[in-house]
Amino acid sequence: MGFIDFQLPASIARALHLPVSDPRSQQLKVLKKLLKKARFTEFGQRYLFDEILLSRHPGKKFQQLVPTYNYNKIFDAWWHKAKDGIPDVCWPGVIKYFALSSGTSDATSKYIPITKEILRSNVITSFKQLISFTKYHDVPKSAVGKGWLMLGGSTELQKGPTYYAGDLSGIQQKNIPIWFQALSLYKPGKKIAREKDWSKKLEEVVENAPNWDIGFMLGVPAWFQLCMEKIIERHKVKNIHEIWPNLAFYVHGGVAMEPYKKGFEKCLGKPITYIETYLASEGFLAYQARQNAKGMHLVLNNNIFFEFVPFDDNNFDTEGNMIDDPEAFMIHEIEENREYAILISTNAGAWRYAIGDTVKMVDKERSEIVITGRTKHFLSLVGEHLSVDNMNKAIEMVSDELDISIPEFTVAGVPYGNFFAHHWFVATDDKVDAADLQERIDQKLKELNDDYEVERSHALKAVIVDVLPAQTFMDFMKFKGKIGGQHKFPRVLKGKMLEDWQWFLQNRNASA
Repeated sequence: MGFIDFQLPASIARALHLPVSDPRSQQLKVLKKLLKKARFTEFGQRYLFDEILLSRHPGKKFQQLVPTYNYNKIFDAWWHKAKDGIPDVCWPGVIKYFALSSGTSDATSKYIPITKEILRSNVITSFKQLISFTKYHDVPKSAVGKGWLMLGGSTELQKGPTYYAGDLSGIQQKNIPIWFQALSLYKPGKKIAREKDWSKKLEEVVENAPNWDIGFMLGVPAWFQLCMEKIIERHKVKNIHEIWPNLAFYVHGGVAMEPYKKGFEKCLGKPITYIETYLASEGFLAYQARQNAKGMHLVLNNNIFFEFVPFDDNNFDTEGNMIDDPEAFMIHEIEENREYAILISTNAGAWRYAIGDTVKMVDKERSEIVITGRTKHFLSLVGEHLSVDNMNKAIEMVSDELDISIPEFTVAGVPYGNFFAHHWFVATDDKVDAADLQERIDQKLKELNDDYEVERSHALKAVIVDVLPAQTFMDFMKFKGKIGGQHKFPRVLKGKMLEDWQWFLQNRNASA
């Protein structure tokens, strides 16, 4: 099976008296492999990787000797040297690629190191996920051999003094195996993928859509919904299946799918299978390995070492910033249904790095997690502890009740007299009463979150809902220079992003 790692089911392995590789063992093996590879780097020498490797408990020793990092801390101390072309900083050799990632919290672009090793790891995980599709029932296996449409960033990367920079999707597409491209599975193809202008790229995809036989779509939901709507309008068909009859899978990640499903269903002629992935700029962390599984299977044996920090007041301040020496656990030490911030160490030179996401383990036996939000994308003005997961679920429930599509929304915490309020901005092109929508969202959140329900009777005095056309959200993303590729609209607005949004709405309304 080549490089694809095949493992016997645990029950069969036990029956044959073969050792079963448990999550702890897999992760310690990964950690040792990473430490051995990087022990002669500047980082490895500073933090005594050789000593950690000789320890009887390398996981604990690693946590004792190596500090935790967020982006600013690790870039200022280490990654800036790699960006300047200095070799052997956090990973052996010179870093050739950097993924540009502004995320949804910060205004400035982040430069995330990308190595040939992590690109290879991403490909291997992709094919492990592909193999998992064979276990899906009632799904046409023939779709796997059809075209794969990927709407990512441009493969035409920015050239630096010693590196190339761009969206991870663009870097990954630029490094797609030659044999895969030769099979003509990859769409929109190398020429269109190089296009930097998102509008032009989308136009090319729409124009060429009837020439392709697409079985898979991979990308961010908001942009794929827009793409399908434009294809249907351009070619005057009722739904996307009249163009792509073999379309069976949509692989998505980076944002919850629930708010987009109503909009997707309006574009489809028949049901498709939604498959969630957790592919961050820093690595391919997890994927949905079972049809209809609630969570995604963590990739424990492919060059990512995971740690989990309880997302609570002991480890994070009110702005979502992690303290310098947080309590961190390995995979075998965490509890189900408790919220954690995730730390990763990878074969791209990330070490105990907080990527900013929060997760819950929903099936410990299968190492399956769900993403609950971002450390800085939550609202707790007065102790309501409202997560993005709560918000997504409330929007999904209300959308179903009213049979409307809400493809985007965002929330801000604002002063309200001497108290506070949540100000919701909801995108829908369907007819809806804002007062009714406000009441329903508020009620659903009370059902989902006990802390929220309590605070709605105390200091959280109001919920305000503004209903906006979906195009308003797209226009703001364009205004911010964040269209296409991997860009997502933030679910919680704070600081500079909130100021820009308020300015945008005021000026847009004034000029309308």
